[in-house]
Amino acid sequence: MLCPCGYPSFVYLKIIVRLIKWVGLNIDYKGLLILEVSNVIDTNKPNTKYTIINQNQLIMNKTKLTSILAMGIISLFSFSCQKSAVSVPENATVNASPNGKTSAMGPWTRQFTDDFTATGSFNNWVKTSRFDYNSNVCQYDAAVPAIANYDGRNVLVLTATKSGNIWKSGHVKSNYSFKPNVNEEYRVSSQIKLVALNGANYTGFSSTYGVWPAFWTVQETAWPTKGEIDIFEGYSYGGTTKFASNLFYGANSGTNQLGNTAERAFGVNEGWHMYDEYWKNVNGTVTVTIQLDGATVSTYTNGVNGNLRLENFGPHNIIFNVCVGDNYGIFNNANINVFTKTMMWVDYVTVDKRTL
Repeated sequence: MLCPCGYPSFVYLKIIVRLIKWVGLNIDYKGLLILEVSNVIDTNKPNTKYTIINQNQLIMNKTKLTSILAMGIISLFSFSCQKSAVSVPENATVNASPNGKTSAMGPWTRQFTDDFTATGSFNNWVKTSRFDYNSNVCQYDAAVPAIANYDGRNVLVLTATKSGNIWKSGHVKSNYSFKPNVNEEYRVSSQIKLVALNGANYTGFSSTYGVWPAFWTVQETAWPTKGEIDIFEGYSYGGTTKFASNLFYGANSGTNQLGNTAERAFGVNEGWHMYDEYWKNVNGTVTVTIQLDGATVSTYTNGVNGNLRLENFGPHNIIFNVCVGDNYGIFNNANINVFTKTMMWVDYVTVDKRTL
């Protein structure tokens, strides 16, 4: 018979017997049970906290003591064997692998970060100059992205303003790109606020009309063959808003085979919010999870659409932009209202990686 650790039971029995005998000899030798008692001083041993207590009152029956000891040792070995089966650091996350074994995830390690504390941050980004692919009334100008201090933070500022018959705005794409290898996970995080300025007064993003900000990751070359992950897209309708995550993919350049089947709407209040993309590959199975302020709002696998192939996604760059209007009827472009200006403030963006 084996204990859970794999050692024969008689090994532990021999140890227990020896310990019991050792304790028995000590009891015979001592003759009395010696106890530690606070504030009781043996007059024969000054400056100690030990005293020999009345034998008739406190000496334990040796047989009971040895029985208790034996039971305690058996319980101890049993508990130790059970605990030794899996040893995982307290701060580690445990995964169950397909073969039923457990393994600990590795720690998150920082791969990319920008907290926009200085204009030098733009060394990490490409500032776009072109019209938006989805709106012929929105022109991105490389002079628009800026770094400024708002709400006591240094932030990336992308500003949309009216310029004649069109609207100029900001769009930046990271030089850094990433994709999880097998048994890796990436996390992209950013703190973002959307706000408008009406004259000298700030107003909520929901008051605007026809503004379409986004935080997303994508491989623009041969889009959408390497996929697109929209962490959030916002749409303003002059009193109401819509926010959603989405995926785009197609086997051929220029053709999205998913339609809007991957769109997942969620509510967002005014103010600062944290948005996260978790992109992992576990033994070749890819999952994308989107979180708002730490709560999951959407999870994607290939089951979302028969044409989706998440394993073909990436490497992706990170994009922040504020589009205005559209070419598809999402908005009535005649009603666009950005007030004096509508802005996206980005406090920071980070990318972390861990092994699975």
